Amino acid sequence: MKIILLKDVKGKGKKDDIINVSDGYGNNYLIKNKLGVLYTSGSKKVLDTEINKRKDEEEALINNLNKIKSKLENKNIHFKVSTGKNDKVFGNISSKQIVEELKKLGFNIDKKNLKIDHEINTLGTHKVLVELHKKVKFNINIVVDK
Repeated sequence: MKIILLKDVKGKGKKDDIINVSDGYGNNYLIKNKLGVLYTSGSKKVLDTEINKRKDEEEALINNLNKIKSKLENKNIHFKVSTGKNDKVFGNISSKQIVEELKKLGFNIDKKNLKIDHEINTLGTHKVLVELHKKVKFNINIVVDK
């Protein structure tokens, strides 16, 4: 019996996979628990339509994120900080502060999307990776001034 999986099934396959199973397992477990549907030409067409729809939505999302990337890539975001002896900065520039500055510029980016590989606690320019999607990554410059 051929089944199209509607959800991931441990040991059998991932969502949208077409698998061969015994009649009893297919009818009594997968179909009964709505984990899969019987493979027919009609269900195959529905599956193909759904996969294409998801692919189109993904491409639209990536296009929108690329527009944001083109506006923000290598953009300088300035922070004025207090310093002590030898220009030592008090505290760090946090991802929360960077997100607030981006919101002031009109970009609503989650702080989880910022990848800061070192503490921003010195004067100068620091690069921060912004990962909006696994296919849309870019750097912004954080400029720390007195």
